[in-house]
Amino acid sequence: RAAAGSKVFVGGTFNSWAYQKKQLKETAEGGVFKGVCMVAPGLYEYKFNVNGSWCVDPENPSFCQNEFGTLNSVLEVQ
Repeated sequence: RAAAGSKVFVGGTFNSWAYQKKQLKETAEGGVFKGVCMVAPGLYEYKFNVNGSWCVDPENPSFCQNEFGTLNSVLEVQ
């Protein structure tokens, strides 16, 4: 979720943090952004980039510290 009209991307270990390659699409209800990523089973770290600022996923309680001293969200794909 982000303000309607935002530019929202996702980057992580699944795409070498190349967030520009995965822009999320805003849904018709506005302020909700979605995307699909096909990945192999495994453990992935990721963050959202919203209007140029990195942020963790507020709806995912699983996270870890990164080498910059900030947090990354963590997702395990079965």
